[in-house]
Amino acid sequence: MKRVILITGTPCVGKTTTAQALAAKLGAEYINLTDYAKQNNLTTGQDPDRDTLIINEEKMQETLSQTIDTITNNNIIIDGHYASAVTPEKHVAQVFVLRRHPKELKEFMEKRGYSGTKLWENLQAEIIDVCLGEAVEIHAGRVCELDVTGKPIETVVEDIIAVLEKRKNCLVGQIDWMGTLENEGTLDQYLKTT
Repeated sequence: MKRVILITGTPCVGKTTTAQALAAKLGAEYINLTDYAKQNNLTTGQDPDRDTLIINEEKMQETLSQTIDTITNNNIIIDGHYASAVTPEKHVAQVFVLRRHPKELKEFMEKRGYSGTKLWENLQAEIIDVCLGEAVEIHAGRVCELDVTGKPIETVVEDIIAVLEKRKNCLVGQIDWMGTLENEGTLDQYLKTT
């Protein structure tokens, strides 16, 4: 039976690096949803304000389902911040939502050239658990939340494998960036728009 593992989270949490390392470790088929959308003509345009592609989610779900059915490898790793929304529920074995402390995430985003609205919207999405909420809503009971702050990729991959092998508990709802930032007295710094 096929095991489809989703690696999701806000931009710059380390999804792609983690997913590629996990796929290599498991000998799994790897799908990056951004590349997949471009290769399969699953976009409906560009969002100039956010500098991102607009995905045709319905078409993506259909095409992805067909691709999963035709892949012969039993392990498939899918990476993307909207992976929960477009991967057919029947295929998903486990969802890992990577989380990163907003201070570290902001540094990573700035290094990648994020600024203005794109930077603040994505930071706030991390603070208010957008990717986690979507994952839990669609794939309840199969979602694990991992704090990757300050961790090397190898450690994150080992944590994921430990959960898959049932050596480590799958936890959800343990991370509260809003409370953390409030306790640090820095929440106001993250609740701006530009």
